[in-house]
Amino acid sequence: MTEQTLFRMEPDQDYRDDSLAQDVKLSDRELVEDTAQHFEDCHNDYLFAWSNSENLAFHYGYWDSNEPYNQHEALMNKNQLLYDKAGIKPTDRVWDAGCGIGGSSIWMAKKYGNRATGVTISGMQVDYATKQSKKRGVGDLADFVKTNFCDTPFEDETFDVVWAAESVCHTQYKGAFLKEAFRVLKPGGRIVYCDAFMMQREFNKEQWQTMMDFFNGWAVPNLCYCDEFEGLLKGEGFEDIELQYIHDQTIQSAEYMYKVGKRLLPIQKISQWLGLRNKAQTANYYAGLAQYDMFRERYAEYCVFTATKK
Repeated sequence: MTEQTLFRMEPDQDYRDDSLAQDVKLSDRELVEDTAQHFEDCHNDYLFAWSNSENLAFHYGYWDSNEPYNQHEALMNKNQLLYDKAGIKPTDRVWDAGCGIGGSSIWMAKKYGNRATGVTISGMQVDYATKQSKKRGVGDLADFVKTNFCDTPFEDETFDVVWAAESVCHTQYKGAFLKEAFRVLKPGGRIVYCDAFMMQREFNKEQWQTMMDFFNGWAVPNLCYCDEFEGLLKGEGFEDIELQYIHDQTIQSAEYMYKVGKRLLPIQKISQWLGLRNKAQTANYYAGLAQYDMFRERYAEYCVFTATKK
């Protein structure tokens, strides 16, 4: 690296501007509340700019073909990829950890008949997902609970599969989630997790600003490196760990988000000037631009982990 190198990413550190409380327990609680508030403040933005009434997805799509997919098809492809990677069977009970507005749980319940339990720290998301599940006729299969996925009320060995789609990034200590996932999985159960994982460790000022826009705008305290996350999985007792890089099949979704953001820039600026968008919504907007630079420059890449509890 050159003399421009000013910043280095460290594991488990919280990079959000509002994470400086001295009391660690209070800080943890405040960070959970901050993340929940982010999703509630930006609820309509996500529905308008990303998901639709069919997919209810808050994750990136999977573009695995030269065919001209649209955004909705790519989002459904991601669900199918995770379902297949985890070897899920219709009889499996699935824990959708960090379920958002319930898209993945409802999808697998409706398409395969799985019983799925989604958890989120947002009461608004629980209410919305529950209504959508009933509306789609799978209210008896897909249910939703407000709780922290690092500390749930579920009994030991409750689930066959833990499904986490771009959710674990929102907790500072990834190992705490994996410990809980291991506890609630039955022997032979599987975990599947997709997200962005850091590739670069040192950053100049401009690169660091891109990462800060991403972290602050999407209520993400940090991202793991692949070797660190694999170590966390092993440390909790998971075996048969597999890692698949799907960066090339994901970058089109990142570009799609960037293009949507660019088209909405005049509206964002006018609305911001008029005071019609709050701080969280504005930060969320700029994170949508920053994420493309992050992926395009490969500061982070998109990956899928699977592992088994023996």
